[in-house]
Amino acid sequence: MHTTESAENYLETILILSHRLPVVRSVDIANELGFKKSSVSIAMKNLRENNHITVTDAGFIYLTESGKQIAEMIYERHELLSAWLAKLGVPENIAVEDACRIEHVISAESFQAIKKHVTGQ
Repeated sequence: MHTTESAENYLETILILSHRLPVVRSVDIANELGFKKSSVSIAMKNLRENNHITVTDAGFIYLTESGKQIAEMIYERHELLSAWLAKLGVPENIAVEDACRIEHVISAESFQAIKKHVTGQ
């Protein structure tokens, strides 16, 4: 299940927006990320070709099972790492930025070890 950092960010954004909005469209993603709609359209085409999303005729974007798995994995990493860094005394804005970078490169093994240490599970 190898995806690029960019694809992971898009999938995570779709997941987050799907919790806030009744439907997710390319324009919503562009607004959320501050990207041009044309850039988002290219990314959505790639995600669709890799079967991570489906797009209805009306332009509504939905995560497929694989897309949802990736998005949830990245989101969990982001939430846990940013909270952990903030708890260590890192200013919240820096903790969020650093978590955003770390969440894409950390191995599953290292993340699970940190998660176990942080949550005690």
